[in-house]
Amino acid sequence: MKRLVYNQLLRWKNDSERKPLIIKGARQVGKTWIMKEFGRCEYENVVYINCDKESGIANLFEDNFDINRIKLGLEALSGQRIKENKTLIIIDEIQEVRKGLASLKYFKEDAPGFHVMVAGSLLGIALHNESSFPVGMVDIIDMYPMNFYEFLLAIGEDHFGNILATKNWQLISAMKAKYTDFIRQYYFVGGMPEAVKSYKKEKDLKKIRRIQNDIIDGYKNDISKHAPKNEVVRINMVLNSISSQLVKENKKYIYGAIKKGARAKEFEVAIQWLIDCGIVYKINRVNKAKIPLKFYEDISSFKLFLLDCGLFGCLSEAPAKEILIGNNIFEEYKGAFTEEYVLQQIIKYDGPFVYYWSRKTSDAELDFLVQYGNKLYPIEVKAEENLRAKSLRSFISKNPDLKGYRISMSAFREEDWLVNIPLCAVSVLFEKDSLL
Repeated sequence: MKRLVYNQLLRWKNDSERKPLIIKGARQVGKTWIMKEFGRCEYENVVYINCDKESGIANLFEDNFDINRIKLGLEALSGQRIKENKTLIIIDEIQEVRKGLASLKYFKEDAPGFHVMVAGSLLGIALHNESSFPVGMVDIIDMYPMNFYEFLLAIGEDHFGNILATKNWQLISAMKAKYTDFIRQYYFVGGMPEAVKSYKKEKDLKKIRRIQNDIIDGYKNDISKHAPKNEVVRINMVLNSISSQLVKENKKYIYGAIKKGARAKEFEVAIQWLIDCGIVYKINRVNKAKIPLKFYEDISSFKLFLLDCGLFGCLSEAPAKEILIGNNIFEEYKGAFTEEYVLQQIIKYDGPFVYYWSRKTSDAELDFLVQYGNKLYPIEVKAEENLRAKSLRSFISKNPDLKGYRISMSAFREEDWLVNIPLCAVSVLFEKDSLL
């Protein structure tokens, strides 16, 4: 499977100021696979240690941080020699070792020729077991589920992926029926590598749902392991409410929809746990379209999205036929699947800051307002071919220095005030240096 994060890893390897690398991401997004694959392709050999399975690793970091001693220990545990600039050292599930993260500082200071990658539970890394975090001594790369472009490559449809990458709008339009079918498949399968791999191999829809349920159960177990017991029930209530919140006309998160009379102070900690796990994205409202958007953030108004549209469908219990057959998925659910899909494509790129905009009167709302570099991109998402963009037009009329972006099932077209982007092409919209 080709993952776009591979290019980031290459830049890390070739950086003369390279530091030990932490790959952050929710469980099951493919961190272990990409580290091993990168090591296999780019280095003479790989030293791989899984801290959850290797009992001797804890003692290696407990006594002191003498790098020569740690090197000898890693060689003994792995059966591999470590050569400067030629060996990739991978320490997986690093959160299981109390001083594992703290040791990275000494790899940077005392052994800059060692190439070190680590990964683990996003929640475990965030908590880092009461050990100091090596601030300024590590590089960090965020990893996400596969986007639509990666999905096409993974299921063997490279040619359709490559057409998207070229932004050949005429050809994309000619292939609309095929892309629409692939989008339906992606809505159902999502971008979690295990689900995608199984779909390519067997096309067993019930098995895909079992895999997705197992992933969700794994997230819940991870939360139960780390979160205070009195928060676990609330966390599960928030998680189970996301799909019903997103199908409302007004998608602003309403605490009272979790349970009658619920208030922010009851559930804000639970929401933060889900964010820290990487399971949920919180998109805050802004009330002005000025850079930096952070200055105009309204933290009391927000939307919550799951990290993956396949998991969203699983958690929503959406029947496979509703997603894969006909146009129901684009016409029903009030666009919830499509907003999930669009955010999943945008958020994985290095750079965009994603918010949404609305007037306090709620008579106008933009699905997303994205700050990318020194520009703003107002985005309205249309699940169908409905090209009415009343809120977007109103927004642009009040911000005439901006150009609107409508993402819909219709073909690419550009007007003075608006660009219409086909839904299938969102995954390549924010490629570096190629934004429209």
